[in-house]
Amino acid sequence: RKAQKDEKDSTIVEIQLTKDGTEHFGYGIPYSILNTDTLCNGKRRGVWGYWSPDSKHFVTIVSDDRKVKDLWVINSVAQPRPTLETYRYQMPGEMEAPEEHLYVFDMVNNTRKEIKVSAWKNQSLGLEARPYEQKQRDAEFISPVWQGDNTRFFLTRSSRDLHRIDVCTYTIGQDSIVPVVKERMNTYQETRPIYVLNGGKEFVQWSERDGWAHLYLYDDRGNLKNRITKGPWHVERVVKIDEATRTIYFVANGREKGENPYYEHLYKVNADGSGLKQLTKGDFFHQVEVDDDARFIVDNYSRVNTVPCADLIDRNGNKVMTIQESDFSQLKAAGYQFPELFTVKAADGVTDLYGVMYKPYDFDSTKVYPIIDYVYPGPQVEAVYYPFTRMSVRTDRLAQAGFIVISVGQRGGHPSRSKWYHNYGYGNMRDYPLADHKAAVEQLAARYKFIDIDRVGIHGHSGGGFMSTAAICQYPDFYKAAVSCAGNHDNRIYNRWWSETHHGVKEEISEKGDTTFAYKIATNPEIVKQLKGHLMLVHGDIDNNVHPANTIRVVDALIRANKRFDMLLLPGQRHGFGDMNEYFYWRLVDFFSEHLKGKSETSVDIPQR
Repeated sequence: RKAQKDEKDSTIVEIQLTKDGTEHFGYGIPYSILNTDTLCNGKRRGVWGYWSPDSKHFVTIVSDDRKVKDLWVINSVAQPRPTLETYRYQMPGEMEAPEEHLYVFDMVNNTRKEIKVSAWKNQSLGLEARPYEQKQRDAEFISPVWQGDNTRFFLTRSSRDLHRIDVCTYTIGQDSIVPVVKERMNTYQETRPIYVLNGGKEFVQWSERDGWAHLYLYDDRGNLKNRITKGPWHVERVVKIDEATRTIYFVANGREKGENPYYEHLYKVNADGSGLKQLTKGDFFHQVEVDDDARFIVDNYSRVNTVPCADLIDRNGNKVMTIQESDFSQLKAAGYQFPELFTVKAADGVTDLYGVMYKPYDFDSTKVYPIIDYVYPGPQVEAVYYPFTRMSVRTDRLAQAGFIVISVGQRGGHPSRSKWYHNYGYGNMRDYPLADHKAAVEQLAARYKFIDIDRVGIHGHSGGGFMSTAAICQYPDFYKAAVSCAGNHDNRIYNRWWSETHHGVKEEISEKGDTTFAYKIATNPEIVKQLKGHLMLVHGDIDNNVHPANTIRVVDALIRANKRFDMLLLPGQRHGFGDMNEYFYWRLVDFFSEHLKGKSETSVDIPQR
């Protein structure tokens, strides 16, 4: 506590626990280092990890990144001179991988022990933490505690392809972790936190093993006691377990007939699987907080087309009081109008897709408007946002420039439906979402006379930048204009986690027992020769998530294919566009206005908000 108040307090007695930390294999090392900096800038860096409940032990995972290759960005607008930023970055298929080590510290005698964890090449570990309590939410410092009891904790071990995931335990004094539940699947697997109850003698696991995400109750040795939930719907997460009554409170979606399957509700169920009850009512997206004693729940609920409300309900779902209903009077007086919800079929003619349509506030049904599809391929999330949210430059505000703007899901785009839906694009990351979006726009144009099917634009950021360029190249006669931002156009040079997880990687073991990982994926530079429409590429020049090389490779291919295109480089910006987002908005509007409405802005000065 003295160090929290003053790091330089002379009365602090320090005890050095380790001496083996090295560059790229140490404790508290920052993600990236500028060539003008000294390591950590002379400041203390917290070590990530968890304490035992009695604070006698501490566990941490230290990553050995010494073999991982460097990547760089250059900040050209840094003062007084440009700076080089260096960071370790593993790309798909590369064998130079981080190797994770598990250390347990005995804080009584100040010793450290490395625990044996190895099962697979390039595996990863994940420690399970005790959930934070509501009473801790305003605390300045919170010490994370491991999930388990004083002498035993839980963790997960995952293979590089995520086809194999083990729930493991470690007991103080042992040499190795022990797998207690083994999950196996022929695609990547999702995980959620483990919840321990009954003094560590039982735990609740989330699994998609039957094709839907559900909860299972195990004893501490990994014996299945019973399923807790089942059916063709999705459990998103456990929120709270009331150990006194053995009641599990959890958020799920897709269970209520007639509702948008993405709308989340709070439910409760007994640990033995009995007594399932829906607690939040109404055809809305419900965002909930449960108190520490599981007596009351704050239910914030809305849709994109409703005024947000907050109610206080009890543990049985009975309304106690209205906390607040948002006041939209000034917003509506200024002309604001809600967007509209719609449903269309996927390209298979069977699967329902859910979307949102944004119109200009001065919309005239007798006019015909260009349509712009705002996209994100997922698979971790789609571009559609279901509860009410503030206006976005890419949807609501873009529509005010005289466009119909839509966002809609696609098969393979979201984890909160069936495992089949989520994995539809596995192995085909570039092209899998494209047909569904073309089909969605065609259906809307057939449904509404105010949509011009001959003036279709597409726009996206990050994965959406990747997708929008792929779309205008694969359907060159359908999309007339695209704005592609910060796109991971060449996933061979994007990060290993996203690319290998969602596209897939093949583990190959030689006769000698050597393991390698084969990876092959289609890229956008391969298809830009098909471009017929108008394309604008946008990227921040110090993006250390999706490296600018992704866009530069598209630029190279476009030039070599003798294609005209536009490019906007945003200096000093990372993956988001930061304080240049407003400037970007007007360039976005200008580009689509010119190429979808034939109206070109010639003034030099951009409006100031």
